[in-house]
Amino acid sequence: MLGMKRYLAILLSFFVLLLARGMWTALYLRGPLARSLAIELGNENLAQAELGFSLEQWYSCNTKLLSPELQPKFVQSEWDAETKAFLDQSAEKSGWIFMQLTHSLLSTLLWPFLSQTTINGLLGRGSTFVLSRDQIGKLLNVGPSWRADTLIDLGAGDGSVTAVLAPAFREVFATEVSASMHWRLQHRGFRMLGLEEWAAHGCFYDIVSCLNLLDRCDRPWDLLAQARSALKPDKGRLLLAVVLPFDPYIEKGHSWQHPSQHLPVSGHVWEEQVNSLARDVFSPAGLEVEAFTRVPYLCEGDLYSTHFTLDDAVFVLRRTR
Repeated sequence: MLGMKRYLAILLSFFVLLLARGMWTALYLRGPLARSLAIELGNENLAQAELGFSLEQWYSCNTKLLSPELQPKFVQSEWDAETKAFLDQSAEKSGWIFMQLTHSLLSTLLWPFLSQTTINGLLGRGSTFVLSRDQIGKLLNVGPSWRADTLIDLGAGDGSVTAVLAPAFREVFATEVSASMHWRLQHRGFRMLGLEEWAAHGCFYDIVSCLNLLDRCDRPWDLLAQARSALKPDKGRLLLAVVLPFDPYIEKGHSWQHPSQHLPVSGHVWEEQVNSLARDVFSPAGLEVEAFTRVPYLCEGDLYSTHFTLDDAVFVLRRTR
């Protein structure tokens, strides 16, 4: 017992020193506070400079590099109020020093026993943002009053992205591997289905949502086949997001491994990989691109950063046979 107390005291001292170092160097205090101030003042240029990002880069697409078939299917997305609100909230949370320090300490203590995804679910951290309601409507080519029967969100995480989609559907299902994330989805009121259950549920869905899962599952070809089979004939659509450049791996405890099935995605730039996905992955899987867009895949930050960003391609896919 004495040894454990001594260990915890040393660990706590380490984090206090780490916090003090960051405060002196202003690595993670200046960013959140300045970011919040920039948003409150409505100065997007100042906010961009503070974050080090370019809105043009987040949403741009060089359509000349797309295949002739894909060029007219690109839908231009834009910075909007919901995206701004998510970043504003992330900046505010990043500035909550005591909460962030507590999260860091607990993450370190739990790391030997749990995966990072499970830890995030337990602590309620790491919420993500992909598309706003307006961006979804524009991508699906539907109006604000559009409603459908059924949605299933595969690998739904803590449900933050599911919650954006849910109001347009009468019934919402979800799947999730992580037990802690599963609990959070149930707490939000989503009906959970097992990994082997959802595709054999006897239900055809208006929308199958597969957001940033294709590069994090062990058998992506099987996932695409199941998703395609679960779509309602004619009007069912697969809403699929994938991070580019494509870099697939799966989480196995504390290690990261290559998936057992390989997707032949090629190309050096975003547009070239979009071409490859449509030609080499979706078409062989019996799916056709109806529309697609480019958006940032945003995640809440920590003491060091207000947010984390990856580059997403989001597709609306329909069955070809």
